[in-house]
Amino acid sequence: MKKHTVLSSQAQTDTIEHLTDVLIIGSGAAGLSLALKLADHCNVIILSKSDRNEGSTRYAQGGIAAVFDEQDSIEAHIADTLVAGAGLCNEEAVRFTTESAKSALEWLISSGVPFDTEKDDKGKTRFHLTREGGHSHRRILHAADATGEALQITLNDAVAEHPNIHIFECYNAIDLICSKSRPTYSNGAYVWNLKRSHVEVIRSKFVALASGGASKVYQYTSNPDVSSGDGVAMAWRAGCRVANMEFNQFHPTCLYHPQAKNFLISEALRGEGAYLCHKDGTKFMHKFDERADLAPRDIVARAIDFEMKRLGADCMYLNISHKPSDFIRKHFPNIYRKCRSLGIDITREPIPVVPAAHYSCGGVMTDFNAKTDLENVYAIGEVAYTGLHGANRMASNSLLECVVFAHAAAKHILTALPNSDTPGAVAPWDESQVVNADEEVIIQHNWHELRLFMWDYVGIVRTDKRLERALRRIQLLSQEIQEYYAHFRVSHNLLELRNLVTVAELIVKCAMQRKESRGLHFNLDYPDLLPEAKPTVIKHELSKPTVQPGSLATGISDE
Repeated sequence: MKKHTVLSSQAQTDTIEHLTDVLIIGSGAAGLSLALKLADHCNVIILSKSDRNEGSTRYAQGGIAAVFDEQDSIEAHIADTLVAGAGLCNEEAVRFTTESAKSALEWLISSGVPFDTEKDDKGKTRFHLTREGGHSHRRILHAADATGEALQITLNDAVAEHPNIHIFECYNAIDLICSKSRPTYSNGAYVWNLKRSHVEVIRSKFVALASGGASKVYQYTSNPDVSSGDGVAMAWRAGCRVANMEFNQFHPTCLYHPQAKNFLISEALRGEGAYLCHKDGTKFMHKFDERADLAPRDIVARAIDFEMKRLGADCMYLNISHKPSDFIRKHFPNIYRKCRSLGIDITREPIPVVPAAHYSCGGVMTDFNAKTDLENVYAIGEVAYTGLHGANRMASNSLLECVVFAHAAAKHILTALPNSDTPGAVAPWDESQVVNADEEVIIQHNWHELRLFMWDYVGIVRTDKRLERALRRIQLLSQEIQEYYAHFRVSHNLLELRNLVTVAELIVKCAMQRKESRGLHFNLDYPDLLPEAKPTVIKHELSKPTVQPGSLATGISDE
């Protein structure tokens, strides 16, 4: 059995402490990749809010983009990404990612990820490459239509076999612990043990935020329940800058069915010839973009939203039934089975679809080593703003970013590790002045209110008036939540709600600063592009340390 250092394990009322070299908050592609690149050289704890499989990685269907075809080029991949990002990508970040793509994929291949293969004209085996919206070439490696699941399983198996990696399942990170003597240094994190309903401390030399996105801030989302913006909120409270939070990607084609929760219909269908249409079969994407059904996600999502509102329709339709049935079942077995279980035969009829909040393009600002504004804190994956995505994520660049920046972070951490200090002493968690919550219904009410008005006011199409209304409501909710947090013991739902309201405010404030429509951010009051594309950066001026609920203690380390 794997062992890790437990500094104290006393009575239920005392704080349990753990010590490790690197604490990774999140167990998706980014966190697992980082752990595997580090573990031969140091001890690692991975924090998983649910079980280790439950994250956005598992549900990623399409694949991972990299140049493997001789007819393709890195320059073409760069150009496509820049176009999809609506002029807001950091070109250096795009080049860094695309140039690192093939080696990242080769590492995944050597790790055992079962990407699909095919025979070429000479009978030689090669990887099957598909094409998705925004890509000019076939460059997507995939494992049927469940690439994320294949990636998650492969990396999880490797992590489980490594003696230096310890996974804490059902742990929710509360806050980074800041140092009194070094305000830009973190000694680790306070974490909530869901099974014991108790706060513990993890002290670490380095912390990596790999906690995923924040799409749960919206009423309708394709993301799993764990996507509540925890990493962004924690980094913000600790003093990190965030950027481009106004760019929320709405996946254009989420399955519309009362029994289907959060099920995506991959863009790879459109890459293989599927087209969007009305209920009567009339195509409409050619009216919105010359690329028609292969237009980027933001254009497709707005087109579907426009047609639904224009016609008063509950959904639009995606049709691939004109392709051979064997082809459909072979390339999209997961989607075929899911739809068939709901009475929809995609080989014979179109699929009802609606847009849903999918991924964020903004997040915690990092450099190309994935390092944040804090000395020893890194951010990788959807939690981070690297500059790669600009105003819109291009399909299958997301998992790529996770692996590329995980490798970059690992390299930087291992360089710094020999000179790193053991983290200083940490103030124990103090619950002496709080009581158990008396009305959980307050949390549930605030939760539903927040997600509903974010969907209505800060969704696919925005206006200044809607944003102002949203901000007023967020500020009222934030005050209520902070009062609740100060007087009652923490709970899983309270921690998520606290993070979601923080992220919602960041989204709205970023959106209010952008006086144009670009990529995923569309404001009816500013329908045109500004001549110069600039990221929206928000800096947090810390006036005082984060205070523990109901406590006079500051919750920062003693040294």
